[in-house]
Amino acid sequence: MIIEQRDILLVPFPFSNQNGNKVRPVLVLSKNEFNRKSEDIIVSGITSNLTKDTHSVKIEDKDLEEGHLFEASIIKVENILRIEKSLIVKKIGKIKEETFHLVLEKIYQLFE
Repeated sequence: MIIEQRDILLVPFPFSNQNGNKVRPVLVLSKNEFNRKSEDIIVSGITSNLTKDTHSVKIEDKDLEEGHLFEASIIKVENILRIEKSLIVKKIGKIKEETFHLVLEKIYQLFE
């Protein structure tokens, strides 16, 4: 499977207390060059819990270039993880470039 930046994948995502995991959607943040050369990818978690805070970007089907969401969701940009590609369950979509730029802006705000 070829993994590209902006893809939405299903992966086992760890709980914040590191006490287990749950298969969840994630957004691929890492650049395509990194994704091709590495055994890992860098992702951000996605949840359907719409309790929005300042570090999230809401997405719906209209924000996707391909694929389908079962319900409106948010990308939790503070939930960044490096994960082995071998753990990918499947690809479920890809967000539009303009939505991805909103995600990058939110990530930048975490560190400025």
